[in-house]
Amino acid sequence: MTLSRRSLLAMAAAAPPLAGAIHPLDGVRRQSLKITGVKVTLMSCPLQDRSWVTGTQLIWKSDAVLVEVSTDKGITGIGEASPYGGPEFLKQTIEQAIQPAILGRNPFDVDTIAAGWAGPRPNFAAWAGIDAACWDIIGKAAGKPVYEILAAGRPFQRRLRMYASGGVEYAWYHRPEALIEEALRHKEEGYTAFKFRIGTDWKSAGITVRKYIPWLHKMRAAVGPQMDLMQESNMRLSLDECLELAPVLEELKFLWFEEPVKAYEPGALENHLRLKAALRNVKISGGESRSHRFDFKEWIDRGAYDIVQPDANVTGLTEAWHIARLAELKGLPCCPHNWHGGLTTMANAALVAAIPNRLMLELNQTWNPFKDELFVDPLTVRNGHMELPRRPGFGMTLKPGIAAKFPYLPGSYWKPNPKLAA
Repeated sequence: MTLSRRSLLAMAAAAPPLAGAIHPLDGVRRQSLKITGVKVTLMSCPLQDRSWVTGTQLIWKSDAVLVEVSTDKGITGIGEASPYGGPEFLKQTIEQAIQPAILGRNPFDVDTIAAGWAGPRPNFAAWAGIDAACWDIIGKAAGKPVYEILAAGRPFQRRLRMYASGGVEYAWYHRPEALIEEALRHKEEGYTAFKFRIGTDWKSAGITVRKYIPWLHKMRAAVGPQMDLMQESNMRLSLDECLELAPVLEELKFLWFEEPVKAYEPGALENHLRLKAALRNVKISGGESRSHRFDFKEWIDRGAYDIVQPDANVTGLTEAWHIARLAELKGLPCCPHNWHGGLTTMANAALVAAIPNRLMLELNQTWNPFKDELFVDPLTVRNGHMELPRRPGFGMTLKPGIAAKFPYLPGSYWKPNPKLAA
């Protein structure tokens, strides 16, 4: 059944209070551990005929940035830094700058070890990989799943509703009807929610909001009234275009409008508030590129977001927990951004399982072997839901020798799309 803004916000506001805990490790017995080493492994998979497109870009490969932190007690934790931070830069930063600073530290001091928000912005993703690995170690040392520790004594939810995230398989210059076909495929697979992008570059194809609107009507007619639909703009639309689109999203009962306008320029927050005033039921979501709670706070306090979307491979899992807590205090749901492979999903899933203001979790629908080929027992979706393991830490075991199967391919993951009209 589709969700309304009222029911969604009421659900978040009804979450039980945190009972005085200001950190998920409050009350968790600290153990004597020392970090002895950090290893970063870069992996790539060329997409070839499964490349995907968005805006002016053609995405030709998938990357994974595996971070492994070892300790003196033989416990090793794994995590991922966002590949969008630049794999080669991340590897250099972690091994040459971060590793010397954390050797001999206790992973239980995760707040001070992985406080990447105190440094330059490009370093955030590097620290996020360390942060996740420390949580994996903590869970293994405590004999508990990470999500149980993050829940801080409150109920957690192992079975998560997942939403299909895509809309990058179609192009305005070739078979735009593939967008509708994709939505129907995900519905057949058991998903009850679908988020899609606005396609390849509009200007080169002569697309306008007026020309885009009929496709939204086709989408709703195809999937029916019970499937939740979410529109992702990737900050590509102007405020005027968003305001033109707003009544149609309302009419078609979309659940949310994600990253509608540019969010990192003067007047961005006010533009979000103007758009929000034009939307009675459709929520505004965003925040995937924000790095820490202080970057989110004004947007949460002033009501610029109805749904808060941090990403643990950007902020770190610790900081994502604090961001979710800020949202909870304002009665807002937290629904993390989660676009990469299984290494990122395991951290974001642990967060969603733990927080009381959870909604659901994104799952990238592009072809990407890093979603299910890295682990002995990968996280999988059945009937639109993912069930997390009961094992300590993240509960995930890497396949032996996996890096040899996916040698790293240097360079950016995207190239200019050669098929766009001049």
